[in-house]
Amino acid sequence: MCGIVGYVGPREATPILLDGLKRLEYRGYDSAGIAVVGDDGEVRVARSEGKLGNLTEKIASAPPPGRFGIGHTRWATHGAPNEANAHPHMAGPVAIVHNGIIENFRELRSELQAAGHHFESETDSEAIAALIADGLKRGRAPGEAVKAAIQRMRGAYAIAALFEGQEDLLVGARRGSPLV
Repeated sequence: MCGIVGYVGPREATPILLDGLKRLEYRGYDSAGIAVVGDDGEVRVARSEGKLGNLTEKIASAPPPGRFGIGHTRWATHGAPNEANAHPHMAGPVAIVHNGIIENFRELRSELQAAGHHFESETDSEAIAALIADGLKRGRAPGEAVKAAIQRMRGAYAIAALFEGQEDLLVGARRGSPLV
């Protein structure tokens, strides 16, 4: 089962996210990842397949700096359990983590591909990031872009999103899945 962790505060986010993900290890998963917004506004993503220790080892020498971010443990539903399908997913300036299933992701993905979006994973989750990025391109503010995206999505889900250049904004949304 997937798990989402988010942090916004005065301390470095990476250790807090990793600790939160460690607390979710009992749930079973096949990959893990984090996205952190640095003081420069840039989103840095680190992902790995397998256990959380793989991710921790991967970033040990250069943990993503920043005081807010999101983390995720994934149990594969769409796409193989590999690094490309691990969360967080980015599209343009938005990074998302997602639990649940987007039932109409194939339809959304086809529409977004026709509009020129390139997908790097096999997941339904990346379609969420692309929908939100599309809303941003259309001039919507981040929160409004998330609202527009979820109005198009069918299924049960919980998501958390963060945005490049927005050093203090984390947006969450859910339908039929828990999100605290």
